[in-house]
Amino acid sequence: MTDQKKGDELFSPKTKTTLSILSKKYRGDSSVISSRLPADLIETLDQIAGQTGRTRNEIIQLCLEFALDHIEIQ
Repeated sequence: MTDQKKGDELFSPKTKTTLSILSKKYRGDSSVISSRLPADLIETLDQIAGQTGRTRNEIIQLCLEFALDHIEIQ
């Protein structure tokens, strides 16, 4: 599989089940929001954050961007 570039982020899949995410700091306008999440989801987000060296916020933002890019409304 080839590397895919999205903005300044480089997504480099090592295998079909592994995704290497390079660190990037967000620069630009942003807003703070609040959301209630199940404890097991927060634990999973924290594990991914620890494995990738990103913050929980960065992981949530990447997941939301991916979901919005791939959403299908019926």
